Amino acid sequence: MRRGEIITAGVLALLSIYLMVDSTKLGVGYVAGKGPAGGFWPFWLSVGMLISTGFIALNWYRRTSPPSQSDEPVLDAYGRKMLLLVGGGIIVFVGLIDIISMYGAIAVFLLYYLRFLGRHGWVLTLSMALVLPVAMFFFFEGLMRINMPKGMSFTAPVYDVLYDIIY
Repeated sequence: MRRGEIITAGVLALLSIYLMVDSTKLGVGYVAGKGPAGGFWPFWLSVGMLISTGFIALNWYRRTSPPSQSDEPVLDAYGRKMLLLVGGGIIVFVGLIDIISMYGAIAVFLLYYLRFLGRHGWVLTLSMALVLPVAMFFFFEGLMRINMPKGMSFTAPVYDVLYDIIY
């Protein structure tokens, strides 16, 4: 567990640095009259992630976190099972983006995660799977003016209705 914690922190730190450097290609400042540049959010989220990995490394060095004091394996049988179930769900989510859109893939993933992995009731599951993607649509498309993948053409009628509400 101890070795797994520092390796994970190191990998996340390297990923953070890569994302920070890569996002500078799109600009990380604020564009007057338009809003944040394309790399603004990725850059600052990566900065936050890098700072967090620094704290993880500090806790590891001082042995103040439970994982830094443990000699247990990183993943037990249940952990491996959950990694496969959640990781498999994320792979399916990514595969569905080009087919049923980003928002449709989010809805399917929420259905899978809340109902089948979380064992929540149908009322909560369906309400979250319907409300959150629509709220995210209005946030990204309406407020942030960031277009997300819309999938194949059969999803267009849904987006036509939602765009009519925005514009």
